[in-house]
Amino acid sequence: MADELHLRDVRDDDRPTLLALNAASVAVLSPMNDARLDQLLAASAMCRVVEQNRDVRAFVLAFREGADYDSVNYRWFDARYPRFLYVDRVVVDTACRGAGFGQRLYADVFERARRDDVPRVTCEFDVEPPNPASERFHARQGFVEVGRQTLPGGKQVSLQAADVAQSLR
Repeated sequence: MADELHLRDVRDDDRPTLLALNAASVAVLSPMNDARLDQLLAASAMCRVVEQNRDVRAFVLAFREGADYDSVNYRWFDARYPRFLYVDRVVVDTACRGAGFGQRLYADVFERARRDDVPRVTCEFDVEPPNPASERFHARQGFVEVGRQTLPGGKQVSLQAADVAQSLR
């Protein structure tokens, strides 16, 4: 029997799993505790999960322009674009990487952007330290670099945008 995959909105009972998934990938994500998750969910435009056989295996958290969100990367886009959907994080269970869950979540993000008539999807990924897997993944999704910034502590990010009308999804 094939694995049953399902995309859906986050539920309150998903919170422990979201926190655990985020913690397992904190090397490439910002940390998130329960209070921070509350803040992010309250400000977000969407938080969706991929379930595999009823277990949450991945999630995406995204914000629209004008959100009450303190991320310096989000603020960079908010200062430059009047309408966008910013992907703050896509987190996939380490045991499920390479299985297409991230691509499914990004397809859902692009579908939401099209439905809401938002012209671009934005995100960032680390370039210092390098994250070549993320760079390749985002290029396949149609993202191009629109800027860079260095964060406190020396980490440098590539700020990316994809034209929703040009996306393949």
